[in-house]
Amino acid sequence: MYDLPGGIHDQHWWNGRWGHLARRDIYLRVDSERITVDAREGGPDGASRTWHPPTAEDTLQLLTSLMDDQDGWRELSVRPARSPASPPA
Repeated sequence: MYDLPGGIHDQHWWNGRWGHLARRDIYLRVDSERITVDAREGGPDGASRTWHPPTAEDTLQLLTSLMDDQDGWRELSVRPARSPASPPA
């Protein structure tokens, strides 16, 4: 696994704005293979852009630049991946 400073792991940030025109979300996913940063504009149905920074330092620089344009960013809990529904008994 990548050794990100401060034990950084899967995280989600939101810019604190509602509405499909103003909302922005940034997701950080870390696994044994790579780091993924996904920036979304307009909520779940909005446009998305994905990066795979090669190092932890590059990841932190990217996150800083993505959140540098406005105040109000807050960290949200990352939802666990959904497991398939259990078949009826």
